[in-house]
Amino acid sequence: MIVQRCFVASGLIAFFAFGCSGGANSSIENTTQVVQESNVTQLFIEAKATQKAEDFFHQGNNLLDGQRYEDAIKAYDKAIAIKVESPEAWINRGIALTSLQRYQDALASYDKAIAIKPDKYEAWYNRGIALTSLQRYKDAIASYDKAIAIQPNKYQALINRGIALTKLHRYQDAIASYDRAIVIKQDLHQAYYNKACSYALQSNLELAIENLDKAIELVPDKYKKLAKTDPDFSKVRSEKQFQELIQ
Repeated sequence: MIVQRCFVASGLIAFFAFGCSGGANSSIENTTQVVQESNVTQLFIEAKATQKAEDFFHQGNNLLDGQRYEDAIKAYDKAIAIKVESPEAWINRGIALTSLQRYQDALASYDKAIAIKPDKYEAWYNRGIALTSLQRYKDAIASYDKAIAIQPNKYQALINRGIALTKLHRYQDAIASYDRAIVIKQDLHQAYYNKACSYALQSNLELAIENLDKAIELVPDKYKKLAKTDPDFSKVRSEKQFQELIQ
C-alpha cells in the first residue's frame, strides 16, 4: 500500500514594514516625536529579530530538503526561540522529527502549530501521518478529517485517510475515501492501487484486478513490481488473472 509523504509548510515568517514622519514645532510635538523615534527603534530591533528567525527557518528548510534532519531541527529551534508563534517552523520541525521516526516528539510539534493556528492544513495532515506511524489509526483519521475540512480538494489527505481506514479493516469506508480522491484527480494512480489493495484484502479478485490494472496503466513498472510482493495481495496473488496482469 502506498503512503503519501509529508507536506512541508512553505509559508514565510512575516517581515515588519513601517514608515515614520519627521518635523515638529511645539514642545508637545517634540515630545511626541521622541516617543515615535523610540517606537521606531523598537520596530527596527523586532524587524531584525524577525529577519533572523526567517533566516533560520530557510536554513532549516534547506537542511530538511537535504535530509539532514538533526541539523534541520536545530535550525528550527533557533527560529522558534526568536519567534515562538511560527506555525510553519513548528510544522517543519515535526516533519524532521517524523523523518527520524520520533513520532511522539513530532506530534508535540504539530500540536504547537495547531495551538497557534488551528486551521493550518499541513499541521493536521502531518499529524495524521505521525499518528498512523504510531498505529493510532482512529486518531489519524480524525486528524485527516480536520485537514480535509480545511482544504477539501487536497487528495493526499483522502488517500492517507483511506490507508488508516484499511488498517482498521474498514475496507468500504477506505474505498469511499479513495474514490473521493479520484474525483479530485482522475489519474491518481496511488488511489487506484490502494483501492486494489482494499479489494484484494476482501478476496474480491475482479475489482482488485480492475483497479490494479488502472494503476499499472498509469505507472506500469512501479505497480507491477509492487504488486508482486505487497502482502495486501496475498489472498489473490496465486490467481491466474492476477499473475497475467503483473507479468
